[in-house]
Amino acid sequence: MDPVAHQRRRLKAGWLSRRLWRRRLVFWLGAVAVGVVGVGFAVASNWAQALFAKVSGPYPWAPVLITPIGMMLCALCASRYFPGSQGSGIPHAIAARTLRTRQDRDRLLSPRIIAGKIGLTVAALLCGASVGREGPTVQIGAAIMLQVARWGRLQQERGLILAGSAAGIAAAFNTPLAGIVFAIEEMSRSFEQRTSGLVFYTVIIAGIAALALSGNYTYFGTTSATVSSVEDWALVLICGIVGGLVGGAFSRLLVEGMRRAATWIAPQPLRRVAVFALACGVVVAIAGVATGGMTYGTGYEQARAAVEGHALPWFFWPAKLVATLATAVSGVPGGIFAPSLTVGAGLGDFIAQLAGSPSSGLLVVIGMAGYFAGVVQAPLTAFVIILEMTGNHANVIPLMLASAVGFAASKILAPEPLYHALAANIVQQARADAGVSSTAG
Repeated sequence: MDPVAHQRRRLKAGWLSRRLWRRRLVFWLGAVAVGVVGVGFAVASNWAQALFAKVSGPYPWAPVLITPIGMMLCALCASRYFPGSQGSGIPHAIAARTLRTRQDRDRLLSPRIIAGKIGLTVAALLCGASVGREGPTVQIGAAIMLQVARWGRLQQERGLILAGSAAGIAAAFNTPLAGIVFAIEEMSRSFEQRTSGLVFYTVIIAGIAALALSGNYTYFGTTSATVSSVEDWALVLICGIVGGLVGGAFSRLLVEGMRRAATWIAPQPLRRVAVFALACGVVVAIAGVATGGMTYGTGYEQARAAVEGHALPWFFWPAKLVATLATAVSGVPGGIFAPSLTVGAGLGDFIAQLAGSPSSGLLVVIGMAGYFAGVVQAPLTAFVIILEMTGNHANVIPLMLASAVGFAASKILAPEPLYHALAANIVQQARADAGVSSTAG
């Protein structure tokens, strides 16, 4: 065989293959789309929060009407027109990797879900619900990459769902390392060699697209405070233990609350969805009015202020926790990522005030790590995402310690990891629906 002809055939089948380059182009465009949509979603979310603040500032009692009615309408629209868009979105992406049929995955990661998730999360922020856009961006990123797999006839649907989820976190927080760690620890609970390249390249391309549009920034600001004494190390341990216990309690309450809510709603779905979401909205509105509006929305401004050394009222963190819990169980689309980090920031600031510590910025960041690790039970993701969001690399070891301690403490109250417990419920419901359909057929 002619060696030159053989080499030409190899090049044509490899680097010069039109089919291969078409698939690469489709994949790259999908990753860019995740970054662009993530930035657009962030802009729309910030606009919604600012508009709500403009209304609720001069009229602090207006949310008593706006928030319950708005949350009720969001929950009804999600249930009636966009089923599968409710809640965070991370459990839906995890469940989609477990489910195998096209129909089951389309219920969780379709173009309709993308539209509903974005529109209804923005609407929830517009009415003051305590939600974040980061969890929804995970579901949106997973849905975009699944559609890419379908349109480009790519075979690795599960791998692309994983990659899209990681890119969603990276684009939402401007934290590429956290996106990769999140994919490994939380989404797959393992690192599959065949999908590692997909995750890395998707995160890189989506991250570049997001950076090009929004620039480089630290999500929660920066602090120069570091651990400098034995007392500081003791407070790091306290933040980890208390944060983990409180985070575990939140996780347990959310899982049990959603299960009980689903059981109560099932006999009369639309009517009871409306009643339940309205009641949850009342709780959110009361928390907001009682705190002077501090618990509405993501809590980004409060957390950033605390990181930069501005003290928060002692009642902020429990009020924000209640508002976030009420919003999460209501069925309104929206995530708990940013609100949970905000609760952790408030808890860390509260501990700093009790201890009379001058290192309040440090304990705010440590409180975030302990509480967030307790909620999601993903300690690696917790410490990496907070490290990248605050830009203080001098606190790597304290953050790791608080995350590990928070994770261990949360297991006492919440044996099941939050997102995987919720994903198991989604998978169970999907299989039950499939069983009913096949029986009816």
